[in-house]
Amino acid sequence: MVPAGPRPPATHDHLFQSSDPKQSPFSSSRTTPDYKNENSEPVETERRSTASMLWRRYPSWALPALLSLCLVLLTWPATISTSATVANDVHLAARADPPRKDDGFTDVVQWDNYTIFLHGQRLFLHSGEFHTFRLPVPDLWLDIFQKLVAAGLNAVSIYIHMGVTNPAPGVLDFNDWRGLQPIYDAAKLAGILVVLRPGPYINAETTAGGIAHWATSEVAGTLRTNATDWTAAYEPYIDGIIKGTLPNQVTSGGPVLAVQVDNEYSQNPITHAEYFAQLEKQYRDGGLLVPLTYNDPGQRSNFINGTGAVDIYGLDSYPQSFDCSNPTHWKPVVTNYHQYHATNNPSQPWYMPEFQGGAFDPWGGPGYDACELLTGADFEDVFYKQNWASNVKLISYYMVYGGTSWGGLPFPGVYTSYDYGSAIRETRALTAKFDELKRQGLFLRSSPQFRKTDWIGDSTTGIPGANVSNNQAFVTLLKNPDSGTNFFIARQNDSTSTSGISFNITVPTSKGTFTLPRTTSGIALNGRQSKLIITDYTFGTRGSVLYTTASIFFAGTIGKRDVLFLYGDADQSHEATLTFSGNGARARSQSVQFATSRDVRGTTTVTILPGVKGLVTLWDSDEQLVLFADSVTAATFWAPPIAQKSAGTVSGFESFWQFGTNTTALVGGPYLVRNASLTNNGRTLALHGDLNASVPLTVIAPPSVTGVTWNGQRVEPLSRTAASDHGGQRGFLTGHLNERAVAKGVNIPKLSGWKFADSLPEVQAGFDDSKWITADHTTTNISRKPLFGDGRVLFGCDYGFCENNVLWRGHFTGTGAEKSVNLTINGGSSFAASVWINDKFISTVYNGADQINALFTFPDGSVKVGGDNVVTVLQDHMGNDEDSNEKSARGIPGFALNSGNFTTWKVQGKVGGYRNYPDKVRGVLNEGGLFGERQGWHLPGFDLSSANFTSRELSSGLPSGGAGVGFFVTTFDLKIPKGTDTLLSFVFDGGEGKSGQAYRALLFVNGWKFGKRVANVGPQASFPVPEGILDYNGKNTVAVALWALDNTAVSPSLEIVVDAVLDGGVGPIATNNPGWSERPSV
Repeated sequence: MVPAGPRPPATHDHLFQSSDPKQSPFSSSRTTPDYKNENSEPVETERRSTASMLWRRYPSWALPALLSLCLVLLTWPATISTSATVANDVHLAARADPPRKDDGFTDVVQWDNYTIFLHGQRLFLHSGEFHTFRLPVPDLWLDIFQKLVAAGLNAVSIYIHMGVTNPAPGVLDFNDWRGLQPIYDAAKLAGILVVLRPGPYINAETTAGGIAHWATSEVAGTLRTNATDWTAAYEPYIDGIIKGTLPNQVTSGGPVLAVQVDNEYSQNPITHAEYFAQLEKQYRDGGLLVPLTYNDPGQRSNFINGTGAVDIYGLDSYPQSFDCSNPTHWKPVVTNYHQYHATNNPSQPWYMPEFQGGAFDPWGGPGYDACELLTGADFEDVFYKQNWASNVKLISYYMVYGGTSWGGLPFPGVYTSYDYGSAIRETRALTAKFDELKRQGLFLRSSPQFRKTDWIGDSTTGIPGANVSNNQAFVTLLKNPDSGTNFFIARQNDSTSTSGISFNITVPTSKGTFTLPRTTSGIALNGRQSKLIITDYTFGTRGSVLYTTASIFFAGTIGKRDVLFLYGDADQSHEATLTFSGNGARARSQSVQFATSRDVRGTTTVTILPGVKGLVTLWDSDEQLVLFADSVTAATFWAPPIAQKSAGTVSGFESFWQFGTNTTALVGGPYLVRNASLTNNGRTLALHGDLNASVPLTVIAPPSVTGVTWNGQRVEPLSRTAASDHGGQRGFLTGHLNERAVAKGVNIPKLSGWKFADSLPEVQAGFDDSKWITADHTTTNISRKPLFGDGRVLFGCDYGFCENNVLWRGHFTGTGAEKSVNLTINGGSSFAASVWINDKFISTVYNGADQINALFTFPDGSVKVGGDNVVTVLQDHMGNDEDSNEKSARGIPGFALNSGNFTTWKVQGKVGGYRNYPDKVRGVLNEGGLFGERQGWHLPGFDLSSANFTSRELSSGLPSGGAGVGFFVTTFDLKIPKGTDTLLSFVFDGGEGKSGQAYRALLFVNGWKFGKRVANVGPQASFPVPEGILDYNGKNTVAVALWALDNTAVSPSLEIVVDAVLDGGVGPIATNNPGWSERPSV
């Protein structure tokens, strides 16, 4: 392992007995295994014996813990003084950890009531959610992983989608973008742990909650129970998960830390609990060793104990809910998280597998920019730190990157974009939310003291030895029982308030009780802001902070120097008292004041006055560097892990912070630093990353570094502050990173030269549907049963057509009495359906509901007396519902002519249905049943001349000017400069989300269905498409299936827009866009 962090302070009797004159007067040189120096050599923990492991599974440690807590309370300062007083014995000797627990299968992963342990080290699990199936370009997964690591996160939570990997009974497809191994390989390369969440049910705003569509039709029993046919349906899929994951567990040097069992369920009735127990048994029988976890949808206490209980319980929470239409309206923070944990699972670490990182947006919603505002950086600041105040030590933000719900992935409540207003947007661009996530992430990474804290009290219960002057401020105290570090987490009592307040706080420290701040009038809290006031914090090898009201961005050792990087808002004052070591220089600025503390020997109080912007060097010596920056400037810095293998590096974890390396450098300026390494015998720091502009470069690196490269090119000129008189290499390496000219010269062609063909021959006279499937079932496993008709079941999935557009043709022999047809059509919320009698259009229904009943009156003369007549229904399938209605009744639950009966019903969806669909790369959810899709017109290489395509611009709409479906196809060449990450989107109608035009359109890019545009509902008009789907240096095919909903002409427009050009990128991106080949004609 690579331990990092502070040393526990000495007891009171030894506080002033340091033999080292440079030692902090309130710290000690003693260490414990959990609190080693930030850049010390890795030391791998010995494994326990099997006997010891079994003994520790059933400990009794509550009594000594309670005695320790009583001792803390009894020895806390009884009075508060505004001046420093000698504290009572606040710092107890480091107490023993509670005995560790494990799952009985491995001791590589353990836990106690504070945190999990990996290879013997405490780990604050700091994770973000990312769904690889929503970015079907495996080479780009590393891009997301690198960005998470750059933000200081150490884990990624990943759903696996049963529906795309188990497309048909007995068929498992972990190839291409569905693969597991590419996930694990990229995670290891980036140095990020994986919490795998394979369902079978995942929710995720995806169709059927991720359950394979075929199972919703073919399984008679209740899904997600111990029903035998459901068990038989999911077990092969879980076997595939196990097989792909076993060699990639952390026990074998892989990144998989834990596996979640199903998702968001209830332990009652017993059939649910036994389903969980069966899943858990299958994992264990299959050889899975890592802990099994659970995600509870609210404070319901499921699967903590009893049948189906997991190893580590977790809670999901979305306190802001999902009303992006009111993005400035906040709900209060949740205040009972700590009590809930203490009541329900106090012997486990406090885990939140899903905490709100954004919000999904429905059809007709305001769009994801509003969702980003609803859950912006201020939300992260207040709500995430409220979780810290609740002593949460394992957390994952849902989502950190949302991606795209392309093809048939969405459930009916969402549209194509799954941007989620995340810290990383759908285009993969970084946001102000990412900046805040990084400020928090690097603090957590830098602060091992924070991994083990006791919840002491808050403004409601009272905080022993502390006092807050303003009841508008709400403060919680967490205390590390070993180091004595206090973390006072402050927010406004009304967490929704947009007004600022100020307060003072009296706190106990190892050197007495102080009322903070001591040099200014108060600690400012802006509206919707949270802060940490920290006391007795140590950093590096001997750095000591008595207290700070400024935030900590980074703390550790770079080279042989202890480095502390503080930050705070530029419109506020900040204060810290710390020990400066070595011979050095202080900042010369009227906005920074220094005072030697008379009451705390050997310390200096630094006051940062309002108005400070940019980076300020507070102290620069051969032993120590202390920095301050405003919050915005701090977010321009990065601290990439630098692999430095040593004897203690955990095998397989060479790229992982804490377990493979604690070596880093501070790099300021670039848009993104992806990774860093030391080359040329440690003399060159090799940086890789992205630029969005030419920027000054600031590097704080080990003293051996004399040169810097950026993306392989030497940075010249490079300046270093002159060495001090005492021989220390002080200051920074500074230079300039110039954005290359090629990044400014990206040219995107206009989309023109469109070719058109009609894509609804099904309503023309003489259309032959004899090869279509006859819809003649009289029973169904779908939850809702037919409403009316003649007993025939017209649900698409019962015939293999479970997603996207489905066509129905009902035949009857005309007598002249037939005047109308009554249809109930079910397509999921915001669906549409158009109805024809023979070649005559009747009408289209759409009103936002998931099911619509309507009477469709036949136009005069449209029925052929004595002949075969056909009612054609084109319906949009918006996906299956989640939760209890995964078996959604998509199709026609009710049908009746006003006179007579239908003789035959025919149905057609995508070619081959879910058993024999031809496009195995893009997969089961990519295509639907439109004629052009069935013919493969959307695929690269299709010969348009063979289908009688003619020239017609997309903006001209359909030739008839009325209802119908047409296919528009064109090609274009791209020549994007290599070494850039160019973010592109296809934009309809100038970006107007709800244009009012009554049309729906499917956007195909190189055969991939990457957009569903509903112009009269909105809000989505812009559809990001990544490299890998697009060929950035070759020919591309784009197709639009245009469905005009009524007899009003429509004229859509489409253009490619450059969202951003970044000089850099993750590296070469492969394309996998199979072209057209012969397919069955139906």
